[in-house]
Amino acid sequence: MTGIPSPFSTDEADDETFDEYDEYVPESLPEPGSFLDGHDVLADDAHLEFHELTRDLFEERGVYDMTFGYNLARLNLDRRHPGAGYRYAVEQSALGSDSNGADSTVLRAEFTPTTEFCPQSDTLARGSFRAWNGLSERHDYDLVRVRVDGMHHNSEEINEDMRDLEATYLETDSVGEAADSPTRQPSGGSTGDEPSSGPTSPF
Repeated sequence: MTGIPSPFSTDEADDETFDEYDEYVPESLPEPGSFLDGHDVLADDAHLEFHELTRDLFEERGVYDMTFGYNLARLNLDRRHPGAGYRYAVEQSALGSDSNGADSTVLRAEFTPTTEFCPQSDTLARGSFRAWNGLSERHDYDLVRVRVDGMHHNSEEINEDMRDLEATYLETDSVGEAADSPTRQPSGGSTGDEPSSGPTSPF
């Protein structure tokens, strides 16, 4: 079964539609929502570094946007949807692990979908959580907490499910069997920039 075809077939079109992974373009990113309020939001090089790693982890675990047929990390770069994608923040702890009160072992990730009725939001949030926490040896955080922005009509229910998934992970140190069964095979050196090589089914 073939992957979803790209809506853009030329490199020139890609250049006109997507930012680069090494470009920090605030106007292409969603504004940090309530889940990131009061926490140390990543920006500039800190955002770029984690988001480039995110691209690799999502590629490895098959976390793809089925509408556009590309690695979900690429949504942050898509100029057609400047308010959609992920923002990140280092969690501020009441106890704190440094002089600023930041718990540097916990990262918050907030997903803003393209529309308030995006049917993939639950699936993409779960896939993201499993990619980040199932491959936690690849980054510096003991836990990446994931929530969907409140603009989504079903965000409360989705986020309740995410809290349950998080609690199970903390109790069992496992993200579940689904994390070991990606929907596509790793492409062997792919950068995640090839939307036509997407998965055959949702994560």
